[in-house]
Amino acid sequence: MTPAVAAHRPPLRIVLCDDERMVRTALRVILDAEPDLEVVGEAATGAEAVPLVRSLVPDVVLMDVRMPEIDGIRATEQILATMAEPPRIVVVTTFENDDYVYDALRAGASGFLLKRAGPDELTGAIRLVARGDSLLFPAAVRSLASARAEAARPAAAPWVARLTDRESEVLRLMAAGLSNQEMSGSLGLGAQTVKTHVASVLAKTGSRDRTQAVIAAYEGGFMKKG
Repeated sequence: MTPAVAAHRPPLRIVLCDDERMVRTALRVILDAEPDLEVVGEAATGAEAVPLVRSLVPDVVLMDVRMPEIDGIRATEQILATMAEPPRIVVVTTFENDDYVYDALRAGASGFLLKRAGPDELTGAIRLVARGDSLLFPAAVRSLASARAEAARPAAAPWVARLTDRESEVLRLMAAGLSNQEMSGSLGLGAQTVKTHVASVLAKTGSRDRTQAVIAAYEGGFMKKG
């Protein structure tokens, strides 16, 4: 985003939640260097994070999964359950194939980012999640979701039968990690039409965002192994 564009919009407000001070400092340096991003608070534990996020009402929270007192999963659940307009929460983790990551996404996080991610990936992820128009859902997490669904062998949820053929296509492409723009090209549909289908899928699956819809797709028996 150029400075001229950023000048016409308030910066995205971000809270950092990580028990390592050096990690928080590094993240702050990267984010505060961007004209459209602003770190407004930091927490070292999940217990600190919950009241801080409630009081500051940021746009995005970067949430470490493993923290003392209350871990990132419980903190995510509490934030989403107690705020009328909760922020987007991005889980920041060391290991992408971690069951903790899947549990955090299942609890309501909008996506996740590896701690080794570069500055451009970090800032881009925050902007994407804040807009709500993209999905941070790497193949490793899809594999975890698939494995859990295979083990549980869930029966099809009632909403599955209510999806139209086009909505089913859209949900499968969402599960593959495609953005609205990519789905538009794949399906030969206009951007607004895709957006309408995505909104309908979110409503029918009872999901607050795309990540939750993909979780629902696996746990609701819509997505099968492979």
